[in-house]
Amino acid sequence: MTFRSYGGIIQIVCCDSKDGANAKKTEKIILKNTENKAAVAAGKNDKIALFETVPVGKALLTMAIPTIISQLITMIYNLADTFFIGMTNDPYKVAAASVVTVLFFILTSLSNLFGVGGGSLMSRLMGEKREDDAKRVGVFSIYGSLGVALVYSLVCLAFTEPLARLLGASDNTIAYASSYLFWAVVIGAVPSTLSMTMSFLLRSAGYSSESGFGLALGGVANIILDPLFMFVILPDGNEVTGAAVATMLSNVISLVYFLLVYFRLKGKSILSVSPKYARIEKSLIINILAIGLPSALTTMLANITSIIKNNLTSGYGDIELAAYGIVMKADMLPLNIGMGLCQGMMPLVAYNYASKNYPRMKAFTKAAQLSGMAVAGVCIIAFELFAPQIIWLFIKDEATIAYGTVFLRIACLATPFMISNFQKIFCLQAMGKGKESLILGILRQGIFAIPIVCIMNHFFNLYGIVSAQLISDGITFIFSTLIYRHVYNKLKDEITL
Repeated sequence: MTFRSYGGIIQIVCCDSKDGANAKKTEKIILKNTENKAAVAAGKNDKIALFETVPVGKALLTMAIPTIISQLITMIYNLADTFFIGMTNDPYKVAAASVVTVLFFILTSLSNLFGVGGGSLMSRLMGEKREDDAKRVGVFSIYGSLGVALVYSLVCLAFTEPLARLLGASDNTIAYASSYLFWAVVIGAVPSTLSMTMSFLLRSAGYSSESGFGLALGGVANIILDPLFMFVILPDGNEVTGAAVATMLSNVISLVYFLLVYFRLKGKSILSVSPKYARIEKSLIINILAIGLPSALTTMLANITSIIKNNLTSGYGDIELAAYGIVMKADMLPLNIGMGLCQGMMPLVAYNYASKNYPRMKAFTKAAQLSGMAVAGVCIIAFELFAPQIIWLFIKDEATIAYGTVFLRIACLATPFMISNFQKIFCLQAMGKGKESLILGILRQGIFAIPIVCIMNHFFNLYGIVSAQLISDGITFIFSTLIYRHVYNKLKDEITL
């Protein structure tokens, strides 16, 4: 007999022909298992290097670029609904879609509850080398997201028309708004929320490219499906319904992709969808909610602010509401780039905070802040110079273009403050500072934004509503900077400020 060693395993091989054949078969199995384990270890080491040793700029770009691209494509597909509906040159249809979009964006706050909360905790657990707990947190977050999406879908189904009226739908727009709400939110809540949550979790585990591609895939699908359902499949007059159906189906496509990615990574990463890992310790649930609830609440307050703005704007007329809806869509360009930077930065900050590599953590936050301000500056210049042409891309109605041009030139000035505030909130969430991020989120939307928009409307009417964001985010910037510096000052013994 002979002895062979594979990865520390000693295999005894007999000389008998039958036994020899079996030995060769065993040898192949051992080699295959050894190679698989080596491949898995190599994959994990690549992801760990991204968090620990890859140069700051390269690591941030690796995480942020796929996210930014996916954010931009997602923005394009959100704009696609408005763009294609605007091709009807019917302000009522544009206004209806703008009104109900707020309820669609509430799905983002629901995904943040477990996507941001669970993702932040996953990255920190990875930094602490607690991979089993990280896997359980990820699975729990998926099923938690599924539960809240189902509840939200049923609520919207039961109160479709009252919700549309609450958001500012008039007799001219209620039918369009109700149809969009049913298909995009009632039917689309689960695939939309789950796909966003899974995207967060993938990114938190270091799979930014897969995360970004999944969202981008849904965006491209929506751009293709929009005109197909609006102008080919459904009869004339159903353009709003067609846009909503296309949005719902595009999110289904994203969800299917993410499920396939999870299946491919099974056993090769901490990611899983197996229900057997869904049971986690109470302390981990508390940690998820400590970050997820402030993130969800902040997003929810932002949507409430949008509801109030829509209601106030609708009081001036449907054309004014359509113009404001287009401006909010166009202003998403710099905000989505800034959000992509934040989302790409967050796992890197969380991991290095947990592993106590504070200088590297600070380097990531600084690089993201500088990049965000550069983006904001370029977009302000472009919007100020080309505002009429940008509004014209969405609708050819002269009155809507006139209002939209002025609105956009005012609204874009808030961009630097908004991006900076977002980055500080994301950094606090990455570090597990739920209380501080909650305080900052409530200040930004609850304490400042809502009262200021009401005050500005009272004194300056329509243009006061549009200007309110600049004032509220400017004030929030002062407080966010103070809170952000306070957190870092607590680390002054370990980080150079």
